[in-house]
Amino acid sequence: MASRPVQKTGVTSTERVIERLARTRGRTKSEVVREAIGVLAKQTEGRDKADRPYETIRDLIGIVRGGPPDLSIQTGKAFRRLVAVKRQGA
Repeated sequence: MASRPVQKTGVTSTERVIERLARTRGRTKSEVVREAIGVLAKQTEGRDKADRPYETIRDLIGIVRGGPPDLSIQTGKAFRRLVAVKRQGA
């Protein structure tokens, strides 16, 4: 990916914020920008993981006790029985 040269047309509010952060933290403007990009990357990475269904319910998996041990295996059979009963009643 080729980079384009940045045109400097004047000090923007973003540049002023970067300069202020650099001064108060005792860092260069480049270091401030790199740190900000790192923080943004971590936040984005965290959201990507949270978007996965497993990550959303991970803390719930395995906490339920009781019920038939073959529940997930026998689901199809139970569903067929339920449909058959409803057909007979309809």
